[in-house]
Amino acid sequence: MGWLWAIIVGFVLGLIAKAIIPGKQHSPIWLVTIFGIIGGVVGNSLASAFGIRDTSGIDWGRHVLQLIAAVVIVGVGDMLYMAIRGNKRRTRA
Repeated sequence: MGWLWAIIVGFVLGLIAKAIIPGKQHSPIWLVTIFGIIGGVVGNSLASAFGIRDTSGIDWGRHVLQLIAAVVIVGVGDMLYMAIRGNKRRTRA
């Protein structure tokens, strides 16, 4: 069940991050979901390092860190995706 929640949360985080980033992102939805999952893991790690992972009530600090990490990872990942995809198109043509 933990993997299912990771995929669902990663999908949502990836979509929100994609909506926050200005401009058009070219990464496919499956890759955005993976970036979101990675952002969630990085955000949880940062929350643990800051000592705010488990709090009473809703863990707003952890969620904010997850979202910030997802935005950074989706942005950087999309740039890398386009760099690799662009290079493949040049060699094929």
